[in-house]
Amino acid sequence: MDTALIALLVIVALLGLSAVAIFNKLVTLRNRYKNAFAQIEVQLKRRYDLIPNLVETAKGYIKHERQTLESVIAARNEASSMLSSAAAVPGDAAAMKGLVGAEGKLSGALMNMRMVMEAYPDLKAIQYMLQLSVELTATEKKVSFARQAFNDQVMAYNTYKQSFPPILLAPMFGHPQDAALLEFEDSAAIQAAPKVSF
Repeated sequence: MDTALIALLVIVALLGLSAVAIFNKLVTLRNRYKNAFAQIEVQLKRRYDLIPNLVETAKGYIKHERQTLESVIAARNEASSMLSSAAAVPGDAAAMKGLVGAEGKLSGALMNMRMVMEAYPDLKAIQYMLQLSVELTATEKKVSFARQAFNDQVMAYNTYKQSFPPILLAPMFGHPQDAALLEFEDSAAIQAAPKVSF
């Protein structure tokens, strides 16, 4: 066998192995950020589950603020729907933008509810309301940590995908676009985890 032919076969084999390694790493990094988004989904669902309990507890005390309570439930339902859409395609820019918008509306509605509740000292003293506020605060912190973990995984994926030679092969391997970060409009406030005091 000719030495040139052997050298050519070795080069082709090395290129093939490199392509397989790049493909496997892209899949691994994509699966990591999808898993990280699943952790956000768990925490946001927990948050969404707490909100109806909060509203139910407040209903008896805030009879004249029905519109405020209804807006919280409507914003919660919209955020839950957007979370389902985003969970179907984690990292998709449009899905992340929709989730961010819905979460912004929900945060605003909750803030309005908290302001209204300040006028009801009896409500703030209920043990169940105190427990819900502690759980909501803890969940907000978990959402913040999960979001950071997701964004870290997205950055690792995007950085690898944009490096050479993966940038040449990624589109052929089904990775045409960068994954989008999940950055809430008021990230600093969310990262700080709001203090809920009823």
